[in-house]
Amino acid sequence: MDVFSQLSVIQKFILWVLPVLLAIIVHEVSHGWVAYYFGDKTAKFAGRLTLNPIKHVDPVGTIVVPVMMFLLQTGFLFGWAKPVPVDPRNFKKPLSHMAIVALAGPFSNLIMAFLWACFIKLIITFNPVVSTTNTALMYMGHIGIIMNLMLGALNLLPIPPLDGSRILAALIPKRYLPILSRIEPFGFFILLALLLTNILWFILNPIISFSFHVITTIVGVS
Repeated sequence: MDVFSQLSVIQKFILWVLPVLLAIIVHEVSHGWVAYYFGDKTAKFAGRLTLNPIKHVDPVGTIVVPVMMFLLQTGFLFGWAKPVPVDPRNFKKPLSHMAIVALAGPFSNLIMAFLWACFIKLIITFNPVVSTTNTALMYMGHIGIIMNLMLGALNLLPIPPLDGSRILAALIPKRYLPILSRIEPFGFFILLALLLTNILWFILNPIISFSFHVITTIVGVS
């Protein structure tokens, strides 16, 4: 029997909180720190280079949307924090540096997914006896891996204002940049349409599954 089935819905929800908050907040802070490295102190002056959740929580994106998707058992969960302010005008190479700043978010999610896998490995290694506590901690680690891979993969989509669009902007000829700008106001509605039609999951599922397999294989957990 699946050990996760021993947990109630309330227990599972509580165990979701830490992985979700860390995935979203570290993602945003990573943008700010890399921007700071390239000379933009906007996030620092705004007090956003911190893991304090109060500084980053968006009532809708960090609380309402994830909670509703969890309770409705959509099979897919995502959320967002307040975007860390970045001013590309402070970069020596605005487009390329902005692309690296954008990439920092998904990259931080990949690192966190790996660390959550290591967390599970430690539990299995040092306390292999099946118990309620171990089951709960392994469930939290599992969610940590999935949530980070999901958030990272989602943000790599080249749909403004997602991180992937900032990376794309550095790769395409400059004459096409106005097209991205015109699409950006409709980015949320495009994502919503992709989500409601299951196209979003069709795109992301292979990426998440492959990444999950690679990470758990490297770490040595199943």
